[in-house]
Amino acid sequence: MIGPLVALLSYVCSVGNVPLAAVLWRGGISFGGAIAFIFGDLIIIPILNIYRKYYTGKVSAYLFAISYITMALAGFLVGLVFVALGVVPTNRNVTVFNTTIAWDPNTFVDIAFLGATTVLFVRFLRTGGIEMLRHMAAPPDEEAQPLPAVHTTGNAHHHH
Repeated sequence: MIGPLVALLSYVCSVGNVPLAAVLWRGGISFGGAIAFIFGDLIIIPILNIYRKYYTGKVSAYLFAISYITMALAGFLVGLVFVALGVVPTNRNVTVFNTTIAWDPNTFVDIAFLGATTVLFVRFLRTGGIEMLRHMAAPPDEEAQPLPAVHTTGNAHHHH
């Protein structure tokens, strides 16, 4: 019952809820509670507010209640199954974050993708990307105007 409530109050996104579940597990929450917490990113306050805006407050409350009950029950059942099978981890001393910097293959892949992203961003700027975005955001009456000419290199065929 506690896992989804902690998720609701902490509103950690999907990327952060597994490490935080590990912290909760280390802190003593039950295995089923940690599982229920992982499910809990569907009932965080910003998403409940979106439900309220698009579907009304009554529907938002209904989605919260059904989701909460489902998450708590699913976490409880998963916990029971793991206990019955004897596979609940016994070591709660988990390391969540590795704070050392390491030069491993991931580092070099990250650097390569940073370089590729930089090249693509510069190309976007040099080939009229900003003007294209402004045109896309223009009101409908302005959309009839043609895009400014974009100068490219290479053997591209231009049709006028």
